[in-house]
Amino acid sequence: MKEIRVLHVDTERGWRGGQQQAFYLHEGLCRLGIKSDLVCRRGSEMQHRLRREHLPVKPLPFRGELDPLAAFLLARYARAKRFNILHLHSAHALGWGIMAKLFVPSLKIVAARRVDFALSKNFLSRLKYRGRFTNAVVAISDNIRNVLLKDGVTPDKIRLIHSGVDVTRFDKDQVSPGFRAHWQIPEDSVLIGTIAAFVFHKDYPNLIQAAAIALAKNPKLHFMAVGTGERLQAMQDLAQELGISEKICFAGSQKSVGGFLKAFDIFVLASKKEGLGTSVLDAMSVGLPVIGTRAGGIPEMIEHGISGMLVEKRNPDALAEAILTLAEDASLRQKLGEAALKRVQQFSKEQMTQRNLDLYKELL
Repeated sequence: MKEIRVLHVDTERGWRGGQQQAFYLHEGLCRLGIKSDLVCRRGSEMQHRLRREHLPVKPLPFRGELDPLAAFLLARYARAKRFNILHLHSAHALGWGIMAKLFVPSLKIVAARRVDFALSKNFLSRLKYRGRFTNAVVAISDNIRNVLLKDGVTPDKIRLIHSGVDVTRFDKDQVSPGFRAHWQIPEDSVLIGTIAAFVFHKDYPNLIQAAAIALAKNPKLHFMAVGTGERLQAMQDLAQELGISEKICFAGSQKSVGGFLKAFDIFVLASKKEGLGTSVLDAMSVGLPVIGTRAGGIPEMIEHGISGMLVEKRNPDALAEAILTLAEDASLRQKLGEAALKRVQQFSKEQMTQRNLDLYKELL
């Protein structure tokens, strides 16, 4: 078998779940002694974090997935370092990688698909995911796999590999002293929290409307949202309109979320679309009872009534009912949280790394 030499490509400037997964995979392969490197944008958060952890990284200029100079530079680096697999961690990275393969045809192309949106109907999208240049498409949930099949990607090209998390990542984190006082949360309230970007598919209106319904029945509840994004102001306005703004803390973006997770009594993810939703896994890893919607890959993580609760998406009444059920039953919260701790072991970053490594071996 050929030596596995993997070059990852991530094109994003910021840091979200996809970047965390690429980081975990790159880090895991390096720990296993596999030749692994990662190309990213110059000045990106990925570059900063990899250098801080002393992991291999190659910043390159990226002016778009159809930039021939960027493709040439990527191909030249891949050829010089004798990489035989390109793992592309976003749609734009995939376009860039396919152009690079025109210069180095021997490269095997692996595409990561992390969202459950339908593929675009244009020629470029069909070329990227259905064309002969891409050797394998990694779907991070069975739901994404079904979307890809529906959009014409052949079954032999798709591999199901769930995202993974560091199940010990928050073991040493503690709730900061005076946390509730700082955020003006009453000590006797039940704190329901979420960690999610303020973007369309996370469906914050669902959560905020559910909060209003639940608060009308139990005013001792309190809510907190950690994250930022384009819809933040609109959601603050909605909370004000519903008369519950004093019961919701909008905590903004936080570099360390472990202390927040450990401060929550219940975790909620109210999405209407979701590739997998690794914030759910992070919450499970600290033993939190989780309420999720039956959207995307969320039901692949949560076993309803065993390691969490599932409700229909876009249904604030059902979400409010689940919140009230858990808020009023501390023993049930403890039971679900303990089961979540066991369940999350099946979604470790080590298992995710090994499954990707098995794919590379298969391709070579």
